[in-house]
Amino acid sequence: MRTFANLDEYAAAKGEHLGFGPWHEVTQQEINLFADATGDHQWIHVDLEKAAAGPFGAPVAHGYLTLSLIPLLVRDIYTVQGLSMGVNYGLNKVRFPTPVKVGSRIRAGAELTEITDMAQGKQAVVKVVVEIDGEPKPACVAETVVLLVP
Repeated sequence: MRTFANLDEYAAAKGEHLGFGPWHEVTQQEINLFADATGDHQWIHVDLEKAAAGPFGAPVAHGYLTLSLIPLLVRDIYTVQGLSMGVNYGLNKVRFPTPVKVGSRIRAGAELTEITDMAQGKQAVVKVVVEIDGEPKPACVAETVVLLVP
């Protein structure tokens, strides 16, 4: 865990890779709960038999489930002290190069690519790459944008 004492110290890390988080196993239960929450019950996610015979050989996580796991995957990479809050501002770019099969282990790496002064604090763009254990291509590459308020 990399700890920044304040926003200025964090801003000084612009252009640096901040590290990797721990591995997280994607379970069928997570996939099913996400399907229930979003209404996306496509067979490639929730029909175990059909998905096993399908193009990926197993059920796969929704791309948006992988994206939604970014806060969990990043939380052990770094922290900025002295904040009253962090607010998700959006995403600049998101891609899902490789599907995440049920039972796969994923982890995130984070790089602070941009930091901009704002009236409320600083806006940071963090490039997050979600890796799949044993796969050459990542599951997700996303430029996350967050407003950090002291």
